[in-house]
Order: sequence, then C-alpha cells, then structure tokens
Amino acid sequence: MRPRLRPTSVSLSLAALVCGLLAGLPPSLAAPDASGPGATDAGDGRTPSAAPRLRVRTVARGLEHAWDVQQARGGRLVVSERDRARLSVVRKGRRRTLADLSGQVWVSGETGLMSIAVHARTRTVWACHGASVGSDDEVRVTRWRANRSWRRLSNPRPVVTGLPATSGRHGGCRLMLDRDTDALFVGTGDAAVGTNPRNLDSLGGKVLRVHRRTGAPMPGNPYADASSPRRLVWTYGHRNVQGLAQRRDGTVWSVEHGSYRDDEVNLLVAGGDYGWNPVPGYEESVPMTDQSLPGQQREAAWSSGTPTVATSGAAWVRGRQWGSLQGTLAVAALKGSEVLFLRFDAAGELVSVTRPPALARFGRLRSVTSAADGDLLLTTDNGDGDRVLRVSPR
Repeated sequence: MRPRLRPTSVSLSLAALVCGLLAGLPPSLAAPDASGPGATDAGDGRTPSAAPRLRVRTVARGLEHAWDVQQARGGRLVVSERDRARLSVVRKGRRRTLADLSGQVWVSGETGLMSIAVHARTRTVWACHGASVGSDDEVRVTRWRANRSWRRLSNPRPVVTGLPATSGRHGGCRLMLDRDTDALFVGTGDAAVGTNPRNLDSLGGKVLRVHRRTGAPMPGNPYADASSPRRLVWTYGHRNVQGLAQRRDGTVWSVEHGSYRDDEVNLLVAGGDYGWNPVPGYEESVPMTDQSLPGQQREAAWSSGTPTVATSGAAWVRGRQWGSLQGTLAVAALKGSEVLFLRFDAAGELVSVTRPPALARFGRLRSVTSAADGDLLLTTDNGDGDRVLRVSPR
C-alpha cells in the first residue's frame, strides 16, 4: 500500500496560532459577528472558497465539563458532564437531570462520565465512563433504557468492561453507533501505558467494534474468533481517541490527541495499525505514526503538525444549506478553541481546511454532533459555565 503523505503543517500551524490568539481576545474583538463568514485555508493550493455565514445559539447553560450531546426524540438533547457524572435532558432551553451517576462513576483527571450514544427509537442510552471494581479502577461502557418521558433510566447493563485506567489520564473514550449494522464503535485511550496501544489483548489505545446490546465481537472483526480480548479490536496503535464519525459512504474516521505534535484524523481500516508505540516507559518523543515498527502503519489523513490544537469530537456535515462546507468533517478543538472543517476526497486525501472565526470565541470545544436537520451541536469544556451550542448556516 502506498504510504499516505502528511499534509504540510506550516499553514495549519499558522492558522492555529491566529485562532488561538483570537480566542484569547474579548468577544467583541475576536469575533465581531458570531454569524460572520468563515475563512478557508485551501490545503491543495486552490483559491480559497468562502464558508457560509453561521448563526450560533446557546441551547443549554450552567454545565460543567460538558463532554457530549446527542439527540433523542421530541426535540430532546441528552448531555453528559464528566466530573459531575450527570446525564441531563435539554428541551426548549430547559435542563433537567435524567440520571445522577456520581455514585457509579469513577472520576479522576481526564476520566469520568464521557461519551454517550443514543438510539432514539428504542430510548437506549450508552455511556462510556470510569468505574471502580473492588480496589481497581477501569473504563467501561454501560447501557440503560429511558422511560417514555425521558425522566429516568433503568435496566443498566455493562456492554464492555476492562478498559485500562491508571491515574485517569488518556481515558478516551468516544462511542458511535454504526448506521448500517448493530455495531457499537468504542474509541479508547492508552491510559498512558506505553505497551497498551500495540498489545492486542489490552483494550487501551484501540477502536473496538462490538454488538451494541451484548458487547460481543461483531462478525468481520479482524480477530473475532480469538478467545482473548483482541476479539473486540477493530484497529490499534492509537494514543487517545476522542472522536468517531461515519461518512456517508460508510467509512469510519477517528480523531485523536497527539503528544506535543500531530493531533490526527484517521480513516479506519479493519486490522489497521496506526503506529503509536511510546516505549520504553512512556516515551512521548516518538512519532505518532512510527513507520520503523514491524508491518505496515497507516498514516493519518490529517495531522496538526506542531503545535497541537487538541482535536476532540467530530461529525460529518450534512445538507445543502452548508454550501461549501457540505460533506466536510467538522472537528472540535480544545486547546485550539475552534472548529476545523476538513474536506477529504473520495480516496481520503485532504483537500482543504476551513476555520470559521465565528466558532473561535467560545473557548474549549469538546464534542460535535450532527442534528437531524443538519445543524451542528457543540459542547464547550471550559470547566464551569459550560454550554451546548447550536450552529446553523445562513
């Protein structure tokens, strides 16, 4: 297989620096018009094209470390907060608690109540969260059923257990329901243990593919017939997977944090090795995709270069109303305090990067979800006073 070339990072890093400076200015200077036009950095040297004007509305306030937002029926949004370990339902601008999970969720560092997935028709909710099992800590995936009014959860069932956890660093953890099958994808962190990403029997530093109800390995998994944990593994060699998104063509893409360099967006291929191997110890000076390792390592479809912007959640942009941004991958950035709209061609090659200034005024952005009408839902992750934002093109 021809190695995938990395995009030049100079223009990307300069744009990240500019957006970082803008994010630190007062809103009146950083983004004079929250519905203003976007700026496009054409990654292939073509003439840049303008993004549509954006309208940004706050649909929920008063959150702490808002990690994820997903849609349910009847205009409801389900929101997770990491440290509070609280699931909320937001409807018509009002928030109410769906479940206080603080007695069940282990919270430490980057780990707590993290990604959620919602199947609206069956009122099923999955959450990836820290958990204490006896004297040990781990990350796991649990599912519940909501009642018809979405006021309480019942019937908790563990789906995946035993994801590694140490101090809570690099806990992952992103969930995504496959559009076409009963699969649940689980992106995990390496728990800052150097041997985890390439150890196929560790569930850390992986993307897993399991049956959404039972947690069993899905047919077609590369190691589905194994008797060990590797039967759940879809891809490996990851550092800290923060985002998963399924393109219209069915392909699945991941987003992960780099070390001091190279946040990555990866096109996932079953059995793929994505090249993170920080050994001996936890040696973070090694490349994010180390081509000196045995076998083949798949290069990133996009990488930040230096410095990183701490990419996190992602969603594909749908709808003609988005104009030049239709079909791009919207990627939230924590440190960069922005949303990057990445255009890839059918083969997965980077075409352009767009960074709308209107989205660079809200601080750290954690998750991006595509709503049923094509709007984007964002969560801020600044610690307190966090919000859920709704972004509409106009």
